[in-house]
Amino acid sequence: MQAKLILASVIATGVLAGCADREIMLPGERLGVREVLQDPVNAVAATPENATVAASIPATVNNAAWAQSHVSPSTRIGNAALSTNLTPVWSTSIGQGDKRRARIITDPVVADGRIFTVDSAGRVSATSTNGEALWSYSLVPLRDDASQALAGGVAHDNGRLYVTSGFGTLTALDAATGQEIWTQRLQATATGAPTVFGGLVYLVAGDSTAWAIEADDGRVRWQSDGLGDVGNVAGAAPPAVNNTHVVFSFGSGAVQGAFRQGGLRLWSADIVGARKGFAIALVDDITGYPVIDGNTVYAGNHSGSLVALNVNSGERLWTAQQGAMDPVWPAGNSVYFVSDLNELVRLDATTGEQIWAVDLPGYEPVRRPQRRRDSAFANHGPILAGGRLIVASSDGFLRSFDPASGELISQTEIRGGATTRPVVANGTLYVVSTNGVLHAYR
Repeated sequence: MQAKLILASVIATGVLAGCADREIMLPGERLGVREVLQDPVNAVAATPENATVAASIPATVNNAAWAQSHVSPSTRIGNAALSTNLTPVWSTSIGQGDKRRARIITDPVVADGRIFTVDSAGRVSATSTNGEALWSYSLVPLRDDASQALAGGVAHDNGRLYVTSGFGTLTALDAATGQEIWTQRLQATATGAPTVFGGLVYLVAGDSTAWAIEADDGRVRWQSDGLGDVGNVAGAAPPAVNNTHVVFSFGSGAVQGAFRQGGLRLWSADIVGARKGFAIALVDDITGYPVIDGNTVYAGNHSGSLVALNVNSGERLWTAQQGAMDPVWPAGNSVYFVSDLNELVRLDATTGEQIWAVDLPGYEPVRRPQRRRDSAFANHGPILAGGRLIVASSDGFLRSFDPASGELISQTEIRGGATTRPVVANGTLYVVSTNGVLHAYR
């Protein structure tokens, strides 16, 4: 008992002595443990204030065609002529609209006085510029069903329409009649639009294999393998091409540059990063398709990263902590895009710094107390036409924005809501709605 009292006395004395010592305060800035361990790549920076900065945009051009995706310099219409006040001209059905397990994922293209579309059942259609149906062609094999695969994409070149499909084919059609010229089997799904340049058709199949195919006869020029993934969105990126290079993207989040003629791989870059706190950020697919502008390639993923790369070497020039849901639109000193936060964003093309960001439609209003959110809206674009940025949304409106300030200029109703990006030719804007209707505005 006496020993216990002595031990307690010693402990108490030590405690009192410790309390008497002055605590040493180390100099320097104090940071929380979470801040120190935060991944700097995914750290959330303070949102900059919007600024109005003069936009260097090209002069308007009265283009007769919008033949392919705008990802390549040779096919991009920098600023198509378009009236400020858009009004509906005509509407016509192109076939089956969006279904639960089937979506229209093909942007229309315009060439030779025809608008070419693909519905959710894999039917290619040609429509005249006054809304008259001209011909149609089914991409579905005779022994298969349309519900078994998604449709693909289209590109027009030299009187031919090149069409991919989820049934693993690339088909060349006569653009005037719809007659099949040749079909090449790709051994994997091909839901992204092809790109045609210099006598070759470039595409990605299975989100993992790049192809270069002879436009004349469908023979394979070369192939290059990448890495696929299972957590991808519907549709693949059309390759971006210039005189020397072709840039592909794969389901793994990799972007690859190669010589376009022989397919020799030059560089590969992985676009990584996940926006914390968002379940959709687990999808790392390249939704901001690679876009070539001069010596720069812009590409973004679904989960919070947009990068600028040197097209010759793949060197990273800058990284912005913004995902891109559609390919960017480069114009002069800026790049514009729809972000993964449902914002229309303008970045400085040289530094990647944000100039402004404005809200776009996000989620439908909550209708039932037990659900936090109802379905989300999709925002397609932007494109630059008539000196303004245009975004087509599934909430049922075409919206126009000022490139300098991001201010909303006007909006026009789309019955059924948009399911494709808009395109412009001969002063007319075309967009497909979710119910499978092609709308023309002028």
